[in-house]
Amino acid sequence: MSITIKIGSNVLTQENGLLDVERMGNLVDEIAKLHAQNQKVILVSSGAMAAGRSMASNYQDLDPVSQRQLLSSIGQVKLIDTYKKLFDRHGILIGQILVTKQDFSSREHYLNMKNCISTLWENNIIPVVNENDTVSVTALMFTDNDELSGLMASMMDCQKLFILSNIDGIFNGDPKQPGTSVIREITPRANISQYVQTSKSNFGRGGMLTKCRIARKTADSGIDVYIANGTVQNVITRLANGDPDFVCTHFTAGHRSPAVKKWIAYSDGFTKATVIVNSGAKEALLSHTKAASLLYPGVVGFEGDFKKDDLLLIKDESGKTIGVGRVSIDKSKLEKLDYKLHTKPIIHYDYLYIYPDTIQQ
Repeated sequence: MSITIKIGSNVLTQENGLLDVERMGNLVDEIAKLHAQNQKVILVSSGAMAAGRSMASNYQDLDPVSQRQLLSSIGQVKLIDTYKKLFDRHGILIGQILVTKQDFSSREHYLNMKNCISTLWENNIIPVVNENDTVSVTALMFTDNDELSGLMASMMDCQKLFILSNIDGIFNGDPKQPGTSVIREITPRANISQYVQTSKSNFGRGGMLTKCRIARKTADSGIDVYIANGTVQNVITRLANGDPDFVCTHFTAGHRSPAVKKWIAYSDGFTKATVIVNSGAKEALLSHTKAASLLYPGVVGFEGDFKKDDLLLIKDESGKTIGVGRVSIDKSKLEKLDYKLHTKPIIHYDYLYIYPDTIQQ
């Protein structure tokens, strides 16, 4: 069994901005139990900037980018040092991995990162992963560590992803209102848009909308995803053991996707151009009854230039993005061909990812 565990800033941080070392210790104790059972764990931990806020002074006068760089730089040292001391109590080595979204921009970089995690696992070391906020460019930052955790879980073909926040899960209404309750299970094609709250946490960048989007994408690739309250005692143990009485939201896994499709699913930020498809092609691509590739006759037009193996966004004629895929031919060569006679896929199904929320019922 392999599990990715994402711990959010509001779980690790007290209201005054200081790290909650006691809670961190409890969570580390639980992870150590999984490790002792030979379960492979990736820990994706927020908290660097929150830790930095408790140490820095006069940072409010800096511009937002400089603030992020300062706080994350000094805070990451404190965060990883705290984790090291807590895991040392169990005789467990950890390895720090700081990444940027650009590290996953190509298949080569993606496989290099995968090899790094595999090497740590093979040597009985727990990877502790966080975004490198000190050098991340805003336009290429992860939405938050929820996105990073989903990518890690998919990349390493984990069976489960735990997203730990300071809420119990996805509610069927405003959690502050009486009568609302946690949605215990969400299937791959369930519509939950009316339930998702857009508010963000005190310390994190993302919100429930981000968590749902990442959870659905990850579950669609064949991984069970759980959104749970990381402040609850024994949360990791209860999730790992499948405690039926534990209140959380479980996004049930869909069919497991091939490795390359998982990479493409998280690569929409690195597309080179856009292909616009007609209604017939859209219907074929969105059908869940059979696999479909994108053929030249289904193309209305292109936006931007591209070469063979570049990633393209796929949009319908109304401008709605429905997927992303790796193109099999240069644009300059494609435009010289007769679209009626060119029958080979320009984006093959094996290199195509359709967003789950657009799949037809």
